[in-house]
Amino acid sequence: MHHGRGRLRRLRRYAAACAAAIAGLALLGPTRAGSGGGVEPDAAFEPVLSQVAELPRMRSLLVSVGGSLLVEEYFNGARPNRAANMKSASKSIISLLVGIAVDRGHLTVDDTVDRFFPDLVDDPAKSGITVEDLLTMRSGLETTSNRNYGRWVASRHWVRHVLTRPLVAEPGTRMIYSTGNTHLLSAIVAEASGMSTWRFARRHLGEPMGISVPRWTTDPQGVYFGGNEMSMLPRDMLAIGEMYLECGRVGTRQIVSEDWVHTSIVAHATRTRSPDRAYGYGWWVRELAGYDAFYAWGYGGQFIYVVPALRLVTVMTSSPSPGRTLRAHRRSLYSLMEDEIVPAVAGRRR
Repeated sequence: MHHGRGRLRRLRRYAAACAAAIAGLALLGPTRAGSGGGVEPDAAFEPVLSQVAELPRMRSLLVSVGGSLLVEEYFNGARPNRAANMKSASKSIISLLVGIAVDRGHLTVDDTVDRFFPDLVDDPAKSGITVEDLLTMRSGLETTSNRNYGRWVASRHWVRHVLTRPLVAEPGTRMIYSTGNTHLLSAIVAEASGMSTWRFARRHLGEPMGISVPRWTTDPQGVYFGGNEMSMLPRDMLAIGEMYLECGRVGTRQIVSEDWVHTSIVAHATRTRSPDRAYGYGWWVRELAGYDAFYAWGYGGQFIYVVPALRLVTVMTSSPSPGRTLRAHRRSLYSLMEDEIVPAVAGRRR
């Protein structure tokens, strides 16, 4: 499903959906509803909301179909005007910013890390790591995530620390999930554009989309954290998903190129321990209830789901500190999406 002919079929299906969107619903712009919460939920989602209300870690659930907001609910003290820590779902935003930088001619996916960090690459074998390798988690560098995360973020120079990790695979081959890869991408956007990642995001994403991009954590050199600790309003997360649903457009304005969207949401890498999902350019790819879907995924239960065939976008946010309930909560959210939300939307179309 994820490679060769399957990838080509996926691209063609999504391209066709984009063409339909351009001709019709895309011209209507982003979600049509008021600026606050309190949208009267569609009756089809009442069973979903009953289940969500039982999840103590849940903070928000938003569902839109074809740009119409059907559900916007907040839980356990969350509010519409309170930004959610997206955790690793921000990797998808970093990918989006790289795409905008590519569109604007600042860099290409074939550029190698030695172009941007000539004094920090300590091994000629690492010079071949490309921007695309970083986007697809195939840099070959030892991970800075999981058990290595604390040592990395305690280091004095995060970019140097990433680039001096040993190569444990040939660049461009094996997927090794690492937030260090997306932090390098943030540093590359800043270096190539001549402005900080936050300023670049505000100018080329926040302002044209009319969404808020608050400042977030920086490393000791002032590079904005690539792939963690970025916060957004759930409504703005939804707008990102809808923009991808519309092939990079908001109304008639192209935020990121259609080609970038298409390439980002097809599988480029997989992990043997999780064959049911693959990785694109900072987005996860899988099937949900028989429909192709792609999604941003952050620790603790932060999601932006997009199901193009149903014109469905769903945002879920949760407490970013789930503790021992992490896996159970995540399974609950997967089940809600695949077993409840997708079938409910599919049922409305029959």
